[in-house]
Amino acid sequence: MRMRGRLGLLGAAAGAALLLPAGARLWPDGGDSPGGDDGKARSVPTDLRARDPRATAAARRVYALLAGLENDARRGRPSRTVIGQHVELHNERYNPRYGDVRGTKPPGYYYRKARDITGRLPGFVELDLGPGYGRPGWAVGASRPYSRAWPGCGKDWGYVDDAVDLAVGVWAGLPRPADGSHRPSGAHTDCASGSEVSLPHNAGGPAGLVGFSFHQPYPGSPVKGFPQTLHRNSPGARDPGWFDRVVTPGTAEHGALLFDLGFLADHLGYLAGRGVPVLLRPYHEMNTAPGQGFWWAGQDPAAFRRLWRLTYDYLVGRRGLHNLLFVWAPNSWDGSYGRDPHAYYPGGRHVDIVGVDDYSGSPARPFGGGAWTEIWYRGLERYLRPRIVSESFHVPLNEAQPRTLSRTPWVLWTVWGQALTYDNVSEPRRKNTTDDVKRTYYASQVITQQDFT
Repeated sequence: MRMRGRLGLLGAAAGAALLLPAGARLWPDGGDSPGGDDGKARSVPTDLRARDPRATAAARRVYALLAGLENDARRGRPSRTVIGQHVELHNERYNPRYGDVRGTKPPGYYYRKARDITGRLPGFVELDLGPGYGRPGWAVGASRPYSRAWPGCGKDWGYVDDAVDLAVGVWAGLPRPADGSHRPSGAHTDCASGSEVSLPHNAGGPAGLVGFSFHQPYPGSPVKGFPQTLHRNSPGARDPGWFDRVVTPGTAEHGALLFDLGFLADHLGYLAGRGVPVLLRPYHEMNTAPGQGFWWAGQDPAAFRRLWRLTYDYLVGRRGLHNLLFVWAPNSWDGSYGRDPHAYYPGGRHVDIVGVDDYSGSPARPFGGGAWTEIWYRGLERYLRPRIVSESFHVPLNEAQPRTLSRTPWVLWTVWGQALTYDNVSEPRRKNTTDDVKRTYYASQVITQQDFT
């Protein structure tokens, strides 16, 4: 067994390797006994089978890693943080005004951008399977055996194939020998545009953990794009009974929801078949004020919990997906845009990881009067789950806040898309300096791709 600092490597499914905290008392299958009260802070359980008895071995090991890091932090031991990068593939591939240079970009541009700056790739990448890019209906780039229910070779839908392939590549390595995926490695031709597209290489070995968000346009939306994810553009903006029908079996609206979830499940099922565990983050920022966020946000909390649980039951129960770790991520509850999220929590039987999308405050002007992000870190402690920053414009370690991870040792921190360098090429407001990114990626507290190789 190779060692890298306090972290050792354990073999996992699909030829991948996983980090595990040296102090974790692991069973051979990646489980651990449920945590107790050690007199300082209650431990989180580290065996994923407490939630899903059929969880895959790879998913159990990923959860054990994150739970072990969380328990180290709760017990006052030195802990580490996986640095993550969100990748908006639909914007990278089709939006020339997106990001730090003008023009469309290869898929995974911001995944590899961290390496361009630091020589290191992130230890986690989160991808979107929605919202689409303003095209009618769900579609795919080129049909695969698992995606034949959806129109193939759709314009501006090739990013879906690339998201799935990049996820396999991060978990198992790129380039890799042809393994049955539609685009196993290197350059390929987009069937709709005829253009050449390349996925980023990561030395051909396991490169870290994978997540997906599902920016789902409202059920029944004829067009799939970001505007259709917003409450103000959904039927719920005009019909107060619409959301309740979405979560009521037997209605047309509920049938439309299941249709959308079928699209999600088909792709997640392919990843399950390739041994890839996925941190799935659905229905985020549910605690925004009514009318200000997504179509699922600002609703009656009981109705939202029904949405979460029926989604869980569909994916895990009906579709048999046991490679998933469910991430519940409210918006920062600053009292204006975001409200206290506790009423929206679906419960530990349906949630593995808790997080926050933190856009309130900044490193220079923290919200809440304490250390930067501390108000959210302490607020999530009650849920007894690994705590993450699921979205942020900023890297955790920067000139204004060089001790963030000492004060708030989040187990995972994900930077949102283009904010790693610039907000937008047409409005170049720098979110992170090059020194900030290097400070984070070179820190001994931070887990990057090279810790997984």
